[in-house]
Amino acid sequence: MAERSTAAVDVADNSGDEPLTAKADQSTADGVAKNRERDTEDVEAQGSGGTQGPEKASPPELHSGHKLARRYRLEECVTRLDGFSSWRAVDEKLRRAVGVHILPADHARARSVLAAARSSALLGDPRFVQVLDAVEENDLVYVVHEWLPDATELTTLLAPGPLEVYDAYQMVSQIASAMAAAHREGLAHLRLNPNAVLRTSSGQWRIRGLAVNAALRGATSDTPQRTDTEAIGALLYAALTQRWPYESDAYGLSGLPKDVGLIAPDQVRAGVHRGLSELSMRALANDGATASRHETPCTTPEELVKAIGEMPRIRPPEPSFTAPPDYQRTTYQQGTYGRGPAHPGITQSVPTPPPPLQSRTGKALKWAVSALLIAALGLGSWQLADALMDQGNKADDTGNTQTTDEDDKNSTAPKPVKTLSIRGAQEYVATGQAQHPADVGKTYDSDSSTYWRTASYKDGPTMNPAFKPGVGIVYDLGSEEEVSTASIGLLFGGDHTKVTLYATDSMSSSVPLTSMTKLGSVKTTGTTAKVSVAKPVKSRYVLVWFTALPYAPGDTYSNSGYKQAITDLKFTG
Repeated sequence: MAERSTAAVDVADNSGDEPLTAKADQSTADGVAKNRERDTEDVEAQGSGGTQGPEKASPPELHSGHKLARRYRLEECVTRLDGFSSWRAVDEKLRRAVGVHILPADHARARSVLAAARSSALLGDPRFVQVLDAVEENDLVYVVHEWLPDATELTTLLAPGPLEVYDAYQMVSQIASAMAAAHREGLAHLRLNPNAVLRTSSGQWRIRGLAVNAALRGATSDTPQRTDTEAIGALLYAALTQRWPYESDAYGLSGLPKDVGLIAPDQVRAGVHRGLSELSMRALANDGATASRHETPCTTPEELVKAIGEMPRIRPPEPSFTAPPDYQRTTYQQGTYGRGPAHPGITQSVPTPPPPLQSRTGKALKWAVSALLIAALGLGSWQLADALMDQGNKADDTGNTQTTDEDDKNSTAPKPVKTLSIRGAQEYVATGQAQHPADVGKTYDSDSSTYWRTASYKDGPTMNPAFKPGVGIVYDLGSEEEVSTASIGLLFGGDHTKVTLYATDSMSSSVPLTSMTKLGSVKTTGTTAKVSVAKPVKSRYVLVWFTALPYAPGDTYSNSGYKQAITDLKFTG
C-alpha cells in the first residue's frame, strides 16, 4: 500500500481534488471559492471517465511487460486519466524501479509536458523527485522519474491524525525552501497538494511533479508564486489540524464547516502551536486578505522562508528512555543492595551468600588469592613507608606544592580525544543546483584518492552571496556528540579556502544558516584545513560550509575556475 501511494502522482487523485491554482479572473475571495468548486467538479467528472475537448485522445495500447526504448519495462498502471497514463516500471539498464508518465505524441498537452519535464530535470535539486528522462518516440511522449519505495505521502501520514509540532515545522520549512529555490529558477509547481509531498525514511521531505503535474493537467496561473505559497499554507494547515482549509473535502480530509470562513488552526484543534498556526494563515492569503490579525500575508515562497526564519526555532522532542523490565535487573540495579528494611518493623530476608569453593580447584584458587593479597599488602606498606620518609625529608621545603581535591577538580589536563564516526552525509543546497551529491560518501571513505568536488565558478575566491552564498555537506554523527575539531583534506591549494562549521538540527537544506550554531571558521591556502571549536557544542548534525574557493586549472572533470574538493574528513571530540 505504501509503495503504491509513493508511485502515483497527484494526477491519480480523482476524488475531490482541490484547486490550489489561482485563476486569471480571481478578483475577490468569493471568486476564488467559486473557481475552486468549479475545478473540483471538473476533476470529479474526469475521474468518472468524462473528458472534454482535446483531452479525448485515446491512450496508447500499453500493458504490463511492454518496453519503452528497450529499457523501461512497464509493471503496473497506477493512473489512467485525461488521455495519459502513469506506470510503475523497471529500468532494466540500471536495475531500479522508476515511474513513467505516458501520453500520445498528438495529445494537446504533449509539447508542454516535454518542456516542463526537461526544465524540471535541469534544476537538479535533490529536494524534488528527479526527472530522469523525457522522450518523444514511436508516437508516444513519456517522462521517466524517480520511484521512492521508502517514502510516504503526506495524505497517508495524516490519515491517523495531525503531525507532531516538530514534524509540521520541518515539513513547512523544507517545502517552502525548496519551492523558493525552484521559483528563483523560474519553475512553479501549481499542483502542490498532500499527494505531491513525500517524507522519506530518513525524515527528509521531497516534492514530486514540479512543473510536470501542472502540464499534465493543463493547470496555469497568472500569479504562480502566490499559488504555490497558498498551497504550502494549505499543507501546513492540514498538517496541524487534519482538516482541509476549504469547504470541500479532499485528500481524505474533511473540509471546514460551510459559511463560517477560514478559521485559524489553533481555533480548529486544541494544542496547535501558535506560531505555526499564524504562519499557515499568513500563507493562506487571497488577494491580500488573510485571517491573521497581526502579521502581513506571505505571497511568495521567499517571503514564507523569511517568516519561518524569524520564528523561534522549534527543537525536536527529547528522546524518551524506558527502564528495562524488572526481570532483567540485578539486585544492585533495583536499589536494594546494602539497604535496610523499606518499612520499619518489617523484616526482610537477607540474601544468602554463595557457598565457599570446596573443590580442589577452589582450594587452589583460594591459596592463590591469599598469596596475592599478602604480596599487595607488603608492597603497599613499603610504598607508604617510602612516601612518609620522602615527606619528612621535604617537610622544611616551603616551596613544596601539594595537590588537593579542589586542584583535581580544576585540573586543566586535556581530555582524551576520540575520532567521531560519520553515519551519513548529504549536500546542503542553499540556492541553485546541487554540486555532486552522489560523491559525498567519498569524503569519509578512508581513501584519500577519492573526493567530492564543487562546481567550477568564474568569480572568486569569495563566492557570490546573491547567486551562490556557499557550498557544503551536512554530516550525520549518528547521535549527539561534542565536536572539538574538524580535519579536512583538500584537493586544491592557492588563493584561499574559507570553511566554517555549523551545528544544525537535521540534514535538510531547508534549515537556514541563520538558525544554526556557528562552531568555528578557518582560512587556508594549503591542502589541509583544521577547524577548531572554541566552545564545543553537542550536535548530531554538522555542516561543513565553504564560502571561498581557490583558483585551479581545468582537468578531466571540470573547467578552470574557482573550485575545491574534499578528499577526506575527520571529526574529533
